[in-house]
Amino acid sequence: QLQASGGGLVQAGGSLRLSCAASRRTSSNNAMGWFRQAPGKEREFVSAISWNGGSTYYADSVKGRFTISRDNAKNTMYLQMNSLKSEDTAVYYCAASRFPVTSGKDFHYWGQGTQVTVSS
Repeated sequence: QLQASGGGLVQAGGSLRLSCAASRRTSSNNAMGWFRQAPGKEREFVSAISWNGGSTYYADSVKGRFTISRDNAKNTMYLQMNSLKSEDTAVYYCAASRFPVTSGKDFHYWGQGTQVTVSS
């Protein structure tokens, strides 16, 4: 129902754009978001977007560098990641909520992750 893609290896300072393809049932009228998990660490919230894209939320660690967006006509969410740092290295997961808006909690559907590796 959720499939993340777009990860890869990039040098510090570079950019990547992640995509999350969702089924219409999963994404329609629901908030969506991105999380990440680095080796040896717990999964952490990265960003969330409301059902219509009108509200967005970011973790402090990515504010000003990452931009979340969605195209409901394509049932796809994106995460544009700029000025990448080595500490951004993690597996990135996309998620969907049953609610139209959430700031980072209340996610109920999860996709497989995509690896992002930032070399310094």
